Amino acid sequence: MEFDHILIRYGELALKGKNRKLFVEKLQQNIRHKLMDYPEVKVKRTQGRMFILLNGEDPQPIMEKVKHIFGIHSLSLAIKVENELESIKEAALYALTNAEEVKKFKVTVKRINKGFPVRSQELNQILGGHLLSHTDSYTVDVHNPDLEVKVEIRQEATYITSSVVRGAGGLPVGTSGKTLLLLSGGIDSPVAGYLAMKRGVEIEAIHFHSPPFTSERAKQKVLDLTEKLASFGPSIKIHIVPFTKLQQKIFQETPDGYGMTVMRRMMLRISERVSQKEGILSMTTGENLGQVASQTMTSMNTINEVTNYPIIRPLITMDKDEIIEISKNIDTFDISIRPYEDCCTIFVPKAPKTKPKRDRVNYFESKFDYEELIQEAIDGIEVVRITDKKKAEDAFEGLF
Repeated sequence: MEFDHILIRYGELALKGKNRKLFVEKLQQNIRHKLMDYPEVKVKRTQGRMFILLNGEDPQPIMEKVKHIFGIHSLSLAIKVENELESIKEAALYALTNAEEVKKFKVTVKRINKGFPVRSQELNQILGGHLLSHTDSYTVDVHNPDLEVKVEIRQEATYITSSVVRGAGGLPVGTSGKTLLLLSGGIDSPVAGYLAMKRGVEIEAIHFHSPPFTSERAKQKVLDLTEKLASFGPSIKIHIVPFTKLQQKIFQETPDGYGMTVMRRMMLRISERVSQKEGILSMTTGENLGQVASQTMTSMNTINEVTNYPIIRPLITMDKDEIIEISKNIDTFDISIRPYEDCCTIFVPKAPKTKPKRDRVNYFESKFDYEELIQEAIDGIEVVRITDKKKAEDAFEGLF
């Protein structure tokens, strides 16, 4: 006997009412995508449950992959047996004795199949007695057990589980539309992308690259961050914008304190056009209120003027320590702190305006026609598709 299934529990998806089927189908699709390297493994649904059929595969690496998929509340290794008492006893004993560091246990029976001849409470007692009589070092504790042996009797079979592994929670990626993540090489924007994905949002990314002021290592850092994000969902397409000429011209033509504001407005203009082409309905940033000069309320009001697209800001009210903690948990922190500057840090004014006014910024922009340089940057976009299985492909997918 062995664990031959993984039981998936939905959590928040159970509250989706008439739309629940769409969310569950997307979750099933995302799990299948994540397990493409395991052709023998199957993902099945039955009566409000989802199961991964292992078909002889080692469950541990599969559990490790699946627990990071958004939309899963928890998961457990499971044994599937026929609806027959002796088989259930044998499987329950296996589940208990193959768990680590357990001294106290309880048995919980859920009899969905009302045709099964033994009622839940009676079966609890039968199985508890069987486990005690066939082991030496365990005791029953219904209030504070080290392990709960769960027995779920369904129409088609009975499933026995023991340990519970916490899932990523949230909603399946792809159920809440798509956003364009403005991805720098810093700590904040990857965390913003992760939190957007947790709410079911599929992401594409855009990065503004300014060689020779920013190096190829800075570009690779962003590709590595994208790879980390791709481990939480499907592959991610990243648009790499050649920003040097436009960025230089902005800081030549704009008074020093306003250069950062104009630069970010240009980023939003370019990002909006990419979004329009890709059918994306929003943009996401790592902005955090009050963290830097461009993230004051006045700055964001002035920068936002150039687009009517919704801008999602998952980090807007967080403390920096909270953001850093998440970045460490999702394994992006060590990449983000690599000492390679992005285009947002190389031309930082000595005294950037914290309260830039719209009318002043519009006046400075009106003194030079940036459209040709904007279009040149868009025409030169390099597109790379990143998966969690490999780093950026040497050959890019194509030009914009």
